Amino acid sequence: MGSRVSETAQQDTGLGTPPEGGKAGGAGTLLKQAGGFVLKQRELTVFVVAAVLFIYFLFSSGQVNTAFIGQTNLVNLMSDLAAPIIIIALGEVMLLICGEMDLSVGFIYTFAPFIMYFAVQNYHLPPLLGIILGLLMGLVVGWVNAFLTVTLNLPSFITTLGTGFILWGIVDTTSHAEPAQIPASTMGVGKFFTTEQLVNSTNWTTIIWAVVLTIIMHLVLTRTRWGLHTVAVGGNLIGAREAGIKVNRIKYGNFMLTGVFGALVGIQVAFQTGSIDPTSGQYTPMFYSMAAAVIGGTAMRGGVGTIIGAFFGSFVIALMEDGFNILGVSANPLPIIYGSVVIVAMIANVQLTRLRERGRT
Repeated sequence: MGSRVSETAQQDTGLGTPPEGGKAGGAGTLLKQAGGFVLKQRELTVFVVAAVLFIYFLFSSGQVNTAFIGQTNLVNLMSDLAAPIIIIALGEVMLLICGEMDLSVGFIYTFAPFIMYFAVQNYHLPPLLGIILGLLMGLVVGWVNAFLTVTLNLPSFITTLGTGFILWGIVDTTSHAEPAQIPASTMGVGKFFTTEQLVNSTNWTTIIWAVVLTIIMHLVLTRTRWGLHTVAVGGNLIGAREAGIKVNRIKYGNFMLTGVFGALVGIQVAFQTGSIDPTSGQYTPMFYSMAAAVIGGTAMRGGVGTIIGAFFGSFVIALMEDGFNILGVSANPLPIIYGSVVIVAMIANVQLTRLRERGRT
């Protein structure tokens, strides 16, 4: 019958045979296996990076940095910096996995609170309805992006770049490029989105939103047919169509989901700050969220991605922004650091993917 045995049998046999070189060889083998395991787990790799950054900023002054782990700074790190990136990154991950992207989500973020403001202040609609209309705007813009990309076959890069500019112009025109105060009548409903009195007199609300949505989206991606089909569409578009997967519906749904997440973050930030700023959002949250997705192990070419990885990738970006600020580092060179991290992460993703395909890790 031949001497071929299964890969699993080979691995089991190898584990039962003492390695050459005695204890030193055994330790080396163990370390190699541990390293291979870490490299296979995209989420674990990014978690280690985030943990190392946290420890570095915690002890950067030679002793425990109490300002860094103080409650005020932890709220700033988690709720103000990390949570918005996380929530938007959830949508971007789903889009990137199915082979698309959304550059307009930052302008949805900017426009959504203005929709709420106009509905309540100018048209005297109930606050809850105003918030719902703001979220619906994100849904509609996502549908438009999907229509132009999926139905009219335009590249999503061009589509969402164009809709982003259009939203930018609408915001500046309708707001006269001036900030607006949150209507007092909306503050009661706004406590559901973010408030300093909801959880132990501390503003942890947005990070709670981010964690809950991360769990939901992780389950959607890994445990549902929608997630399976999203991966299939990005991995092999033609094969997905031949398998009967409704490719257009998957892409439409993920574009619309990303739009809603962008609108949600815009409304949350408006309630956090107490004002609606036409210069908030725009391209920065989009770049940060896509960077978080890439750092977390999501491939730009589609077919591969992880929600948990994007969650930790968002913390990597937030930790750098917050930590360097605590250390008094000038904000001017920070984009250089962010860009370098994204490039290194992308190189690592490509190389690790090749190693996995060759079975070396």
